[in-house]
Amino acid sequence: MKIYETFSEEETKKIGFLLAEQSKAGEIYCLNGDLGVGKTIFTKGFAKGLGIKEEDVTSPTFTIVNEYEGKLPFYHFDVYRIGSLEEMEYTGYEEYFFGKGVCMIEWAEIIKELLPKEVFYITIQKDYTKSECYRKIVIEGEKA
Repeated sequence: MKIYETFSEEETKKIGFLLAEQSKAGEIYCLNGDLGVGKTIFTKGFAKGLGIKEEDVTSPTFTIVNEYEGKLPFYHFDVYRIGSLEEMEYTGYEEYFFGKGVCMIEWAEIIKELLPKEVFYITIQKDYTKSECYRKIVIEGEKA
């Protein structure tokens, strides 16, 4: 397990960037944290670390998955609005999970039954007693 502390959006992006630079095809990152904690900020940094030039990396809240091309294909899921595991079937998630790209899944605990055994867990937490912009980022898995 690795724990990072950040005090700005730029620092949070940088942790995502550095993690992505080490990523390999087929890896799945499960990103958890409360609404507004910075999951999308972290993901923007991750996308840059994969060489994605697109500036408008956004959370796919209503589309479930966004696809980006970089040094590896990047599949950004937001499963917050998934009502059942059967709904995930319509996304074709298996092609993404077991494909040649890297997956980032926000709210992954909702679909934990569908996840392969080998995934990385990233949890982002706020602590206003330390700072308005403070984030604790915990990464668990093989790279941790």
